[in-house]
Amino acid sequence: MSALQLPKTIHAVGINKTGDFDVIEDLELPFPQNTPGNVLVKIHYGGVNFIDTYFRKGLYPIASFPQPLGTEAAGEIVGLPTDEKILNDEEYKLRGFAVGVKVAVYGLGTFAEYVSVPWTKAYTLPQGISTRTAAAGLTQGATALTFVTEAYNVQKGDVILVHTVAGGLGLLFAQLIKARGATVIGTTSTPEKAAIAKEYGADHVILYKDEDTVQRVLELTNGEGVHAIFDGVGKDTFELDFKVIRRKGTVVSVGNASGAVPPFPPLKLVEKNVRLLRPTLANYVFTPEEGRRYGAELFRLIGSGELKIRVHGEYPFTAEGVQRAQKDLTGGKSIGKLIIKIAPGTDA
Repeated sequence: MSALQLPKTIHAVGINKTGDFDVIEDLELPFPQNTPGNVLVKIHYGGVNFIDTYFRKGLYPIASFPQPLGTEAAGEIVGLPTDEKILNDEEYKLRGFAVGVKVAVYGLGTFAEYVSVPWTKAYTLPQGISTRTAAAGLTQGATALTFVTEAYNVQKGDVILVHTVAGGLGLLFAQLIKARGATVIGTTSTPEKAAIAKEYGADHVILYKDEDTVQRVLELTNGEGVHAIFDGVGKDTFELDFKVIRRKGTVVSVGNASGAVPPFPPLKLVEKNVRLLRPTLANYVFTPEEGRRYGAELFRLIGSGELKIRVHGEYPFTAEGVQRAQKDLTGGKSIGKLIIKIAPGTDA
């Protein structure tokens, strides 16, 4: 694609201020300038994540407005870096970038027709993986993969608790944990969600609205508690976690769906010698080598069918569409991943 074919302005969906769902609006922005170290990507699909709501509400800082939302997407390369040092970098060469190559990208501002991202945040897609699947699987898949490897290295025989196990991230946690030979205990809200979670690897699913989660977990673990907890809920489940974690167990705070965990004294960890982490994906794929290694492993698992990506719904690339997607995500209406179709006619 030549520069003459590229538009002067692009459509995006984002915000001009932080606030509730109604601050999300359609934006017309200048075509992104591709800096020497970036790849320029025509976006096909964007993935919807809880982190989008954190930026929208102001929980995470935004440098300037207007700001397109979205932190993951997939599409095709239309422009390459020009920095000779980067072009000669061995890690860069291993990515196999070229105009027309399909990639998944990670970074704030992906709900836009075109984005310019650092080359280290673009991941080449293997043959057989569509941009639709990649946009649905990149952030949550890489989060689950890095967290079960580095935040708590799940081992055969472990018993692991996954909160909101029927969500997009929860289903991926369940599959990866089960594949390592561990037992998966999950929590969810409805029998329908529980049935789907079991299809994806959960051994036991607790309906937290109808059952006593603490009592059930302790029953299932003979009173010992679980080896580790992956908790994407935050404030509402934090105290519960300390009642069901075993001695020397690990609590991994994955997200803030119910709000941020309030401050607490470190002495809280003393009773059971508990380890507590609040990691981010970005710091597990910080170096080019880490990003390439985890990206390659993630797409290998997806391509082989070992890791299945369930798409709950596809939403239009409009302010109303993104608002509805965020409402469905935060309202607990989704089972699996929510995506935005950004480029019409692209299903590959």
